Amino acid sequence: MGFYTQLQDATAAVRQQMLDAPVFTAVPAGKVLLSTYTTFLTQAYHHVKHTVPLLMACGAQLGPRFPELQKAIAEYIAEEMGHQEWILADLAACGIDAEEVRHGQPEAPIELMVAFLYDAIHRGNPLSLFGMVQVLEGTSINQAHRMADAFQTTLNLPDQAFSYLRSHGTLDEEHWQFFTGLMNGITEPEDQQAIIHSAKRVYQLYGQMLHTLPLPEDVTGYGNTFALAG
Repeated sequence: MGFYTQLQDATAAVRQQMLDAPVFTAVPAGKVLLSTYTTFLTQAYHHVKHTVPLLMACGAQLGPRFPELQKAIAEYIAEEMGHQEWILADLAACGIDAEEVRHGQPEAPIELMVAFLYDAIHRGNPLSLFGMVQVLEGTSINQAHRMADAFQTTLNLPDQAFSYLRSHGTLDEEHWQFFTGLMNGITEPEDQQAIIHSAKRVYQLYGQMLHTLPLPEDVTGYGNTFALAG
């Protein structure tokens, strides 16, 4: 069994907890508010703006033991540069003051998620970054286009409000096969455990953000959270 399959199996329970967030059933059912979408985008901005700095931090820590990963990091940096600006443009198309979001602060789950990743890279194992990739790109592949279509249908928003979700769904599909191969090349148990631990934490924290997105009051389960355990 390659490490990618081990990673999927080891994180299955906490991934399902994330996917149990009410937003994943509310959006396709049309039970959403404009604030559901704009709150999601705002929180996305506050972690996406750290994607390139986190990639750079990881690359700086890798050293000569991982030449293939260093190459992968360089490619990711080139592709991810400036994506936070797409989110601000989407927010502006929804009538939100993008500059207010730019200078604002994230809610606790995203603030803690970003802090955890910086700490794990600098004080733990730099390969912890790939736990984040597992969560965010995997979720995007499975959900981004479907959710964008449902949000747009319900909220009657213009195409210009969905550049982030629609572009990332496509980009992350392209990344995923590459990511799978990279993970199958990770053979040291300590590196594998660092990635598994990071993925679990990111699933939990990102999931907590998704569980607390604003929804109409009649949506069952709105406001649920889950414990940071395991």
